[in-house]
Amino acid sequence: MSLPRRTLLQTAALLTAAGVSGIAATRPGRIPPKAISIQLYTLRSLLDIDVPGTLRQLADIGYRTVETAGTHGLSAAKFRTILDDCGLEASSGHAGLEGGIDSLIEDARTLGHRFLVVPFAEFDTADGWRGFADQLNDAGHKCRAAGLQFGYHNHDHEFTPVDAERPYDILLARTDPAVVHFELDIYWAVHAGQDVLALIDENRDRIRQLHVKDRAEDGGMTDPGTGTIDFPEIFDHARVNEYIVEHDNPTDPLSTARVGYDYLRTARW
Repeated sequence: MSLPRRTLLQTAALLTAAGVSGIAATRPGRIPPKAISIQLYTLRSLLDIDVPGTLRQLADIGYRTVETAGTHGLSAAKFRTILDDCGLEASSGHAGLEGGIDSLIEDARTLGHRFLVVPFAEFDTADGWRGFADQLNDAGHKCRAAGLQFGYHNHDHEFTPVDAERPYDILLARTDPAVVHFELDIYWAVHAGQDVLALIDENRDRIRQLHVKDRAEDGGMTDPGTGTIDFPEIFDHARVNEYIVEHDNPTDPLSTARVGYDYLRTARW
């Protein structure tokens, strides 16, 4: 005879209180395959030569999601066709605001983005950063109206004070949480001496994407899982939509892609 649902729930609660946890309670955290992505800037040298072949090799590794950094001389429509043929989705894309947000939104929708992210900015004054934050707000409202999430990706200089204010703090305070999120580049934050766990804990609702880039003993970049950063501890704190493999200057881009994918598929916390 099966037990009533209420009895089962009460029994589970008693077991948990006694320290006897079930499978669901002890199952480690893990990253869904669809949430594993790669920033295509990592493979720019290969994509500049052969877009279809490079994207097919990413799909063969196991990727189903990528983040674009331009379309390597192709139209957005042509690039999307190749992505579709390879079974890949460009869920996110990096693009600067210099040419205006309207054309970026048009290309983002063609490419199938859910996220549009500004990859870099730098200003000599706090007022410059405040003006940029206002630009982000304006672009974010337009993106939201178009069904896109809009964000900003950090490097290390955003954590160095300008006019006695940290640019990252200016952006956090001045941008509208409803329309501007942050894509946290873990390597650059660590390289800047930040406590990444505290940064995430303080801004968990703002940080929706992670760039998973590891740091070697000498401070240089290395493939995810081969360096000094404790990613599982970071992942345990984060509540993000995408975990994006990246290496700015890999010796072997496809090897980096493979190592990064395998690491994220097996990461547990």
